[in-house]
Amino acid sequence: MPPNFRRHAAALLSPVEMASADRLTIEGGVSGIDLMENAGQAVARAAAGLVSPGARILVLCGPGNNGGDGFIAARCLKASGHDIDLRLLASPDSLKGDAREAFRRMGLPHDRLLVNGRIAEDLAAAVNRADLIVDALFGAGLDRPLEGSLADIVIAVKASGRPVVAVDLPSGVNGADGSAAGQAIKATTSVTFFREKPGHLLYPGRALGGAIAVADIGIKAEVLDKIAPATFVNVPALWLDAWPQADPCGHKYSRGHALVFGGPVSATGAARLSAGAALRAGAGLVTLASPQGALMVNASHLTAVMLKKVADVDAISGMLDDRRFNAVLIGPGYGVGEAARAAVAALLKAGRAAVLDADALTSFSEDPAALFALVANGSGSTVLTPHEGEFARLFPDLAGGKLARARAAAERSGAIVVLKGADTVIAAPDGRAAINRNAPPWLATAGSGDVLAGIVAGLLAQSVPAFEAACQSVWLHGEAGRHAGPGLTAEDLAPALKPAIRALVERSGPA
Repeated sequence: MPPNFRRHAAALLSPVEMASADRLTIEGGVSGIDLMENAGQAVARAAAGLVSPGARILVLCGPGNNGGDGFIAARCLKASGHDIDLRLLASPDSLKGDAREAFRRMGLPHDRLLVNGRIAEDLAAAVNRADLIVDALFGAGLDRPLEGSLADIVIAVKASGRPVVAVDLPSGVNGADGSAAGQAIKATTSVTFFREKPGHLLYPGRALGGAIAVADIGIKAEVLDKIAPATFVNVPALWLDAWPQADPCGHKYSRGHALVFGGPVSATGAARLSAGAALRAGAGLVTLASPQGALMVNASHLTAVMLKKVADVDAISGMLDDRRFNAVLIGPGYGVGEAARAAVAALLKAGRAAVLDADALTSFSEDPAALFALVANGSGSTVLTPHEGEFARLFPDLAGGKLARARAAAERSGAIVVLKGADTVIAAPDGRAAINRNAPPWLATAGSGDVLAGIVAGLLAQSVPAFEAACQSVWLHGEAGRHAGPGLTAEDLAPALKPAIRALVERSGPA
């Protein structure tokens, strides 16, 4: 298997990178119109699969290559017996390149979408007459809001309630970041080409794209060696090679020892959730470091997780003289303030792989640069796991799409950043990023993030590289949520990791 095979399978391409893939393919001897033919035919197959024979299909075409795909789809649908109503956003004389050739090949009558800058009066009627609409207006490359007459077109399509097949992405959605600054079409299905785009996975684009079909249009995976994409969908293909294999001759000490720091007696549950998840994720041993006042309540709940008293920052430093503690987690239920900042400093100075979550992040909200300096001066890898509120406190000046913000935060902090949410983004300081897609909505419950942080710590204890450990953890967290199902609480997640881990072990080969 080629070394880049798995990563290529998981690659996401920005609109600029997709244009490079087209260009490299054309330079390699495949004509642009052939690529467009393959794309248009894929759209036609998707559309035909949603309607009955002879259905009336409205095809809305823009002035660029997205419209060219629409012309070919219209021709193919007409040839298969469908009643086609085609509307063109521009004058045919303004079409260029492959789109112009696709229009010539189409040979179908058409009406203009715009008349003197206004929507043709019969467009609403045409939309309501259609059994299905093909949106071939703009696609992935649009980076401005749809306004005026263009917005009116989108409003008419949405108001019709008709199923929509979008070419690449629904018009109005930015393929690079999933944003929709103005009006955007909501598709039933989006047919994209070669690889998905970030906009298919990031909200609100994910909610607008419907089912995603990726069509092979004749672009070879080898072009990705030259493009070198750094954005990926977070699936096992991306990181399965780094999954920690169980050594038949191994023992608990060879599988790492994670150290989770707990807080006061009034907030002990969060750290226990983290510790249990770290153990379930495969760490050979997990110890919960507890203040004196919380020892009894922790002891009454813990079994396989060990318990150790820690009195203050000096005790933390002394504890880490034991090199067998190779991964640490602090934050869940720890408490906010100077004590937390001092504890984080001691942990990072000790050079262990570290996960900083919740209170450990909030404690630096007034001086984020101090945290980043500690990360820079430490010798171990660090993973930050903020939700959007914590992220905004650490990186108040970062704006824009979620992917760009997570990347910028990772570069600034020197840490792996897990920006949590329905579309969690995992970003590394070297520019790599993965977007998660398997998290069910019922993961939005108290303690869910504590479990995620614990999974990361458990995988770091097994010496998984930090970026891969974070990606694996986010994916496993989503799978556990799916297995636990609706109505889950955070306590359900660690047991639900078992079937998810079993599936990974079976996919990664025998021990």
